[in-house]
Amino acid sequence: MQSLPFQPVQASSIAKSVDELYLFLTVVTLFFTALIFSVIFYFMIRYRRRSPDERPKPIEGNVPLEVLWTAVPTLIVAVIFVWSSMLYFKNAEAPKGSMEIFITGKQWMWKVEHPEGQREINEVHVPVGRPVKLTMTSEDVIHDFFVPAFRVKKDVLPGRYTSLWFTATKVGTYHLFCAQYCGAFHAGMTGSIIVQEPSEYERWLAGGAAGESMEQAGEKVFQSSGCSTCHTPDGTGLGPSLLGVYGQPVKLVGGETVTADDAYIRESILLPKAKIVLGYTPIMPTFQGQLTEEQLTNVIAYIRALGKSQPKQKEEGKQ
Repeated sequence: MQSLPFQPVQASSIAKSVDELYLFLTVVTLFFTALIFSVIFYFMIRYRRRSPDERPKPIEGNVPLEVLWTAVPTLIVAVIFVWSSMLYFKNAEAPKGSMEIFITGKQWMWKVEHPEGQREINEVHVPVGRPVKLTMTSEDVIHDFFVPAFRVKKDVLPGRYTSLWFTATKVGTYHLFCAQYCGAFHAGMTGSIIVQEPSEYERWLAGGAAGESMEQAGEKVFQSSGCSTCHTPDGTGLGPSLLGVYGQPVKLVGGETVTADDAYIRESILLPKAKIVLGYTPIMPTFQGQLTEEQLTNVIAYIRALGKSQPKQKEEGKQ
């Protein structure tokens, strides 16, 4: 399949499986296209009217034939459904321990931030053989992160996070495209995925002008925005403690329970009255328009780090 001139190189762990599915779909489509047209032309010649007075005999039906042309497509569709569903679920969730990189789409560029603090524009450096999870959002309109060589593609939406993951299997530089029309210069919103050997990637990571990590930058925003005043470590503030909360269930007013993931934290910062934690009053102000996407991502990285800490007990009588 790699010798086909219209096919990009297979450079990720899922690429071969995606190509096999598409090859099956192509073969089935071409087979039935050829079969149907062959039957049409055969019937046109074999059963053509040879004189104006010729009248064909009425056909009452053929039950075995009707069962056959119903069962065969049903079986083929079932195979396609099961096969594609297995492939979808296989690639739907990143493996535990995946390296995470944060992507922000903006007319017309890709802004990239690594947890260690390195920042890139229209380039994403990753190590070969290691699962990489991309957490993505947009500052303006809908974009789409598409890497043909990896066979991965995902919409990047304003106001929310989407994610995809891949494991690069070949060292090299691969094209990155925006696959969703996003404005006048959509065609120029391109970039590169640079896959390196692990040792080379570590040297690149160490040699970059990292400055401060996302966690450190997020802590500064957290402090300067006054969040630490209400969200105290011991839970005695006006808001709940954030120690150990990330990834855990949170009980809300009304009895609902949600998981404190990236989406929930983002919503709580921008729309704090959307989901009120049980035992607390809705007094938190919104930070909509006050924090950039990069600052939001950094604050979430800081809260993730707090999630690894053990929460302190609240004062007796505090809900």
